[in-house]
Amino acid sequence: MPAPRYTVSDVMTHTAVAIGREASYKEIVELMHEWKVSAVPVLEGEGRVVGVVSEADLLPKEEFRGTDPALPDQEEEASKAAAVLAEELMSSPAITVHPGAPVAEAARIMARKHVKRLPVVNALGMLEGVVSRSDLLKVFLRPDEELEEEIRQSVLSELTPGVNVDFAVEDGVVTLRGPLRDRALVPLLARAIRAVEGVVDVRMEPEGTLAA
Repeated sequence: MPAPRYTVSDVMTHTAVAIGREASYKEIVELMHEWKVSAVPVLEGEGRVVGVVSEADLLPKEEFRGTDPALPDQEEEASKAAAVLAEELMSSPAITVHPGAPVAEAARIMARKHVKRLPVVNALGMLEGVVSRSDLLKVFLRPDEELEEEIRQSVLSELTPGVNVDFAVEDGVVTLRGPLRDRALVPLLARAIRAVEGVVDVRMEPEGTLAA
């Protein structure tokens, strides 16, 4: 199976909007509005990421306006509702990703942690950029011709050397047409092609041709 071609560094935003621990609530809201982002990393020292303030961290102040959180499980919301500085509002430690991580790994982290953006940090925890959900979708902008070339050079040449496998790519969907005598290779081939960044789906047409 081919190694991941695209990493977080290929799709991330290198110029990241960030704040310090002493940034005020209003300053954070204004910054998010100006830059149209849903979260900002909180930095200290020379740029080490110590937390993240998201829209979810800011909402309790409006949610509990004119009322006090009364339930025991609302203790965190009560704290956020009373907060005025980034260090009081931020979620810490920050959920981050390294620039060399595969795009798929960043997607899995976002899904598991229910976040829309991840600070990208180096081995020392220093901010290098930010990757968002929309950034991860950039791989699907790859032209069909580019996908076709990678499949031919990185997948078929390794899994089916010397065998001419007929296939086509249209709007990111790869259609395999066969023939391929070794039935065991069919699912392996489909899995390897699906792993190519930018492939939307893999189909067999007509059904059974590849297993001939």
